[in-house]
Amino acid sequence: MNKEKQDTRSENGPINLRQLSEVLRLSQTTISLVLNDSPAAKSIPAHTRERVFEAARKFQYRPNYFARSLRRSKSMSIGVLAPDLSEGYFTLVMQGVEEYLLRAHYFYFTASHYWQPDLMNDYPRLLVERAVDGFLLLNTPAAVESVLPTVAISAHNDTKGVTNVVLDHRMASELALEHLYQLGHRQIAFMKGPEIIPDTEYRWNGILQAAKKLKIEVKPELCIQLSADSWSPEVGYHPMKTLLERSRDFTAIFCFNDISAIGVIRAIHDAGLSVPEDISVIGFDDIISAAYQKPSLTTVRQPLRKMGSEGAQILLELIADPKKEQPTEIVMQPELIVRESTGQAPVALARPKRA
Repeated sequence: MNKEKQDTRSENGPINLRQLSEVLRLSQTTISLVLNDSPAAKSIPAHTRERVFEAARKFQYRPNYFARSLRRSKSMSIGVLAPDLSEGYFTLVMQGVEEYLLRAHYFYFTASHYWQPDLMNDYPRLLVERAVDGFLLLNTPAAVESVLPTVAISAHNDTKGVTNVVLDHRMASELALEHLYQLGHRQIAFMKGPEIIPDTEYRWNGILQAAKKLKIEVKPELCIQLSADSWSPEVGYHPMKTLLERSRDFTAIFCFNDISAIGVIRAIHDAGLSVPEDISVIGFDDIISAAYQKPSLTTVRQPLRKMGSEGAQILLELIADPKKEQPTEIVMQPELIVRESTGQAPVALARPKRA
């Protein structure tokens, strides 16, 4: 009789805590202690704990998420906003975020807004409705209208109460340009990122400062402005192709990121030139595939995984202690990774031409 009752319930889908209690003939408290891995569950016999887990699996028991959140005063989840999660920058940042959240037994909701203003406005509200404990903004400058703890990574978010995790872009630019300078490069092309990306202006200002320090002229005719935010190498291919059609009076190019640098290398090869024999190429980020390109890519490494884990750690600390003194900005340090795509400047163009 009891078995038939159990089988019928299994066929009708998941059951609630009260029904599971009736099936097992155990109190709801006992079942909750076991399933929530409470310290008090250690006093419950092992065979009883095993019965609970077996029945929970068999009858597809799911705890009442919102009721549990009310009891804890926390949902043990955060909201992550990002433009997208394609290969490159976001892959590595999210690895760091996920690793830390998993260790902390935290869940997360990820929403990609693709730079659409309506989504950037609506998603924070939708995540609040799902009872998240805080927000992590990746490369997203949106102002989140919430009293919840918020940490922004590479977003340069000036909203009051937001902690920003950012890179030292001036140091990053100095590392790249000093490397090219030491290789004899003086005629250098530069790539500026899409206007929509928060890092763009900070990195460009870093380039201008580093170039001035080294007395490298930033010539407008040798500058590329990326018009789109894309994680396809095509984003760098076409601008570089256009640049090569109007001028070859340069020996190196400093790209906005590794993805665009991969497209740049292809454009150089398609123009009948070689990397780095004719033109040296430096990327930015040090994405997973950078080391496996042909030639392998010299790049400025952002500690992306560390930035992700650092952002997650700060956010959870603020959630645990809302009165904790909140840092305004955490500055991370870059590292130059020298590979095959940079080399000595060709002699003919190594020095600026005399009038």
